[in-house]
Amino acid sequence: MTSAKRQPKAKDRIPEFKNREEEAEFWRTHDVADYWNEMKPVKVEVAKDLSVGITVRFDGQTLAELRRRAKEMGIGPTTLIRLWVLERLRQEETL
Repeated sequence: MTSAKRQPKAKDRIPEFKNREEEAEFWRTHDVADYWNEMKPVKVEVAKDLSVGITVRFDGQTLAELRRRAKEMGIGPTTLIRLWVLERLRQEETL
């Protein structure tokens, strides 16, 4: 037997994940080195200083729905709100 790292088989491909929790569990139980050939570099944009905040109040039902949708996407509710606001502002610019 050799001690060489095994190459991943086709069935070992990185699956699609429903949310961040599912992806975190996958990587907790798998070695990224086994999937190195499937990795691709990505361009990362870091947001500018987000230290200025705003308070937005929602009724309980709306907040629960917002949290549910954010969880489905694997992000936090404030991140989802920020994404939606930025998306809407960009849409308004094109009108």
